[in-house]
Amino acid sequence: MTITIALNLDHLNNLDLSPAVTVVEKLLKEGAIASSEQQLRFDVDYPREPQDPRELSEIPEVRLWFIRLDAKYPWLPFLLDWKAGELPRYAAMLVPHQFSRKEGIQYNPEALEIFVMQKLFVLMNWMQQQGIESKSRLKAMAQMLGYEFDDVLFELIGKG
Repeated sequence: MTITIALNLDHLNNLDLSPAVTVVEKLLKEGAIASSEQQLRFDVDYPREPQDPRELSEIPEVRLWFIRLDAKYPWLPFLLDWKAGELPRYAAMLVPHQFSRKEGIQYNPEALEIFVMQKLFVLMNWMQQQGIESKSRLKAMAQMLGYEFDDVLFELIGKG
């Protein structure tokens, strides 16, 4: 079941997280986080002039809203619908990048590496607290963003 969070200009301009908070807090209250894995999508309605070539991730107001959301729920990538491309779009909101019409999103390599490692640490701790198996999921997340990690890394993280 797909869960869609609709965002409009007012939400974004006012840094109003209520559409996301309502959905996430309901899942937490119902104990439905684990069963909602990879089901969350964002429908962002941010009006632009027809000649404005920017992608949503290149608009400061949109990026700032997602930065605030990530600060509140740093484990949110667990819920994102990866198959629908939500994970790379979410990363684009948080990681400096260039957009090429031909090649798509070109992340700053060092920034993406820091983002991926930070998410691995956050998600591994959070998933352990939730009783959710993490290694295979986190490996898949990293692979989706272009990284391969050895099991040794997960053993080191797990000791912390």
